[in-house]
Amino acid sequence: MKIAVLSGKGGTGKTLIAVNLAALGQEAVYLDCDVEEPNGHLFFKPEDQSEKEVSVKIPQVDNDLCDGCRKCVDFCAYNALAYIKERLVVFEDVCHSCGGCVLVCPQNAFEEKDKPIGKVVSGKSGPVSVHSGFMKIGEASGIPIINELLKKGRENDNLPTFIDCPPGSACIVMESIKDADYCVLVAEPTIFGAHNLEMVYELVKLFNKPMGVVLNKCREGLPNPSKDFCLKNNIEILGSIPFDTELGLINSNAKIAVKESARFKALFEELYKKIEKGAQNETTADFKR
Repeated sequence: MKIAVLSGKGGTGKTLIAVNLAALGQEAVYLDCDVEEPNGHLFFKPEDQSEKEVSVKIPQVDNDLCDGCRKCVDFCAYNALAYIKERLVVFEDVCHSCGGCVLVCPQNAFEEKDKPIGKVVSGKSGPVSVHSGFMKIGEASGIPIINELLKKGRENDNLPTFIDCPPGSACIVMESIKDADYCVLVAEPTIFGAHNLEMVYELVKLFNKPMGVVLNKCREGLPNPSKDFCLKNNIEILGSIPFDTELGLINSNAKIAVKESARFKALFEELYKKIEKGAQNETTADFKR
């Protein structure tokens, strides 16, 4: 069972949910795919860590072979190539490593070199295998790092896996949910929260993934536009997490709530049961289809 936890923006409580679900006591895998700002490791504090460098292929041009046809320049959708003063220039910082320029060059003037863009750090925190992706500042895309993280999940298909996705709804988020059996959307109870929820809802719907919503930072008696959005669109509300001082203190001190509070352990156990049921129901439906 692979569970992706995502939200329309940062700070909604995505990592709070993913970390606490993974830490409920069973053997599990936690993948931190928020490669620009990974912070799950701050809670788990994994031991016996190992690192794996992640690289991409960057084109290098031999200008003695290049005849200036500009086919590669016309092909590149990211404007990573330019023909300036009778020489072809490669702008590595905006290259997306698609390899298209190498394929279209009639003179075979390109070679490719490895360029490190980040790393995956792996370790253990009790029964939880923790894998975090770290992208170097200024890189064009963290997708290769996410793919390396997802491989870690596939190596442990028999274990519940929790994918802490990047915030938002860009292509990097799409990549992080592709292996998911079920998506948990985390939303704040505000107008902006409902707007961001709608963005990720449309994304997950596009991928035809089963989903449910967790409403975070809720206060009794106050309007909840995110809840209204769920009711209007017939989206299952998996649970509500209160705007709570105790939980805020636990989280801000990089501690795991299910290990610190019986009250919050019960809350996340109930949430886990609903997610597990939703994922199993979808698997059964797929089998029948």
